[in-house]
Amino acid sequence: MATEQGAQDGQIGDPIAYFLQDMVYHGKKERTRDAYERVLREFEEFLRTPSENPMGVEKSVGEATRRDCMAWIHALRGRAAESTIATYASYLHRFYAYMNQVGEFDANPMALVVEEMDERIDTNPTRRDISVEAMRSFVASVTHPLDRAIVVTLLKTGMRAGELCNLDLRDLSLADRDRATRPQLDGKPDSLYVPPEPSVGESYNGEERTASNKRKRRTVIPIDGELRRTLKRWLAVRPDPISAADPLFVTTRENWGQRVTPKIVHHVVTNHAEDHGWHRRGGDAAENVTPHYFRHFFTTHLRDRTGDRGIVKYLRGDVAEDIIDTYTHNWGDRVREVYEENIYELRRAVRPS
Repeated sequence: MATEQGAQDGQIGDPIAYFLQDMVYHGKKERTRDAYERVLREFEEFLRTPSENPMGVEKSVGEATRRDCMAWIHALRGRAAESTIATYASYLHRFYAYMNQVGEFDANPMALVVEEMDERIDTNPTRRDISVEAMRSFVASVTHPLDRAIVVTLLKTGMRAGELCNLDLRDLSLADRDRATRPQLDGKPDSLYVPPEPSVGESYNGEERTASNKRKRRTVIPIDGELRRTLKRWLAVRPDPISAADPLFVTTRENWGQRVTPKIVHHVVTNHAEDHGWHRRGGDAAENVTPHYFRHFFTTHLRDRTGDRGIVKYLRGDVAEDIIDTYTHNWGDRVREVYEENIYELRRAVRPS
């Protein structure tokens, strides 16, 4: 925590403690704060060890550069899984973004590092390359209403499995269905709202959640005709939910009517992928098709079609606030227009007889 004199001088003695205290004020759980502190202190120790950081001098977190951040990420490889490294990077990115936003730091040295990490993951040359036509064949093989709704929603929106699990019926706006939705969907028919807030173990909309959303900002995602038809077919047979939160996707097998979990979503996707020859038990992430692969598929194909990285990053929920403001204030003639003009069709074309 900053000393009283440090605060009076406009300088923070311990920026990490300052950030963690603000997390308390923002209502973050103790376990979340502990996770951030563990990662941030590890990075701080890296900077304090001249033999490890690029410049060979001891630094404070406020003096770190992009190269320092890249060197730390590089140092993590080989002793941590890629998913863990991505989580650590997101913690550091959020720390610097917040400190920059409140005016305590002049810049966010992690901004470009995170963008470069996203690009490296999205363009991994060893990852399975699936064409839109091949994906159409896969989707055609998924006939169960819940399974098909899960698969098509993931492929058409690029959302994470946990974000799909956290969707409530109020997060869906359909033009021809008259019912209450979120205020954020007013005037935005045929849309899905994905918030950043739900976290594992926390109560949200009156229900304790089993998954976390990882978006930097709230996102309104357009729904095209194909996804609209798929969701309407699902809603026509959807069991009455057990939860008063009215989850959009609920189980139809075991635990009838309960909200689907990331484990269930993963099971749905990998079972169908295995049947299609796209998943092998023991195979690596580059070889196997999983819910996360669908996010990669969405990103790659929509970005290639639009040439607009900003809109794709907005739809994924991983862009800065200024881009969010630009696109949400111009909804009708920008995000939806670009999305509907470029989103791929997953329905197999009917060949003339």
